[in-house]
Amino acid sequence: MENKIHLYTVSVYTENNIGLLNRISAIFQRRHVNIESINSSVSEVEGVSRWTILISVSEDQMKKIIGQIEKQVEVIKAYYHLDEDTIYQESCLFKMSSNLLLEDAEIQNIIKESNANIVSVFKEFFVLEKSGLKKEVETLYEKLKAFGILQFVRAGRIAVTKEPLEISKTLEAMK
Repeated sequence: MENKIHLYTVSVYTENNIGLLNRISAIFQRRHVNIESINSSVSEVEGVSRWTILISVSEDQMKKIIGQIEKQVEVIKAYYHLDEDTIYQESCLFKMSSNLLLEDAEIQNIIKESNANIVSVFKEFFVLEKSGLKKEVETLYEKLKAFGILQFVRAGRIAVTKEPLEISKTLEAMK
């Protein structure tokens, strides 16, 4: 069963150095693995960045990829998890015509039912924000598409693990 394809959330703790993204993405490219989403941010450890990468591969491939990622000098530690081991969200923004908000009660109902938030309102347009599971974001997109979306952007997955990662202990041990 090890060759079965799974969706993995990869967490990579790194120093923030120029060129690392190119080297990490080359690891996936050499193995013909598509990155479904990638997010980079500060982490819970001062001076350490955290990348969250979403990919679909077999567990054997995942282990090899993690091994290659951890060979990079700037990488402190890399982990991989299945969906059931994480709590995850996506976030997106929709830019829509302001006329819709003022003249169409259905739009107001869609916003309320989807738990989306209006973050900006201007004379010509308004901006909605939605955070949730990928399916929730896609459902809202499909509902709003009929009204004419002026712009749409979705961020990559962000995730935390249900079990502790112990990265702080790992860094302490390295000192």
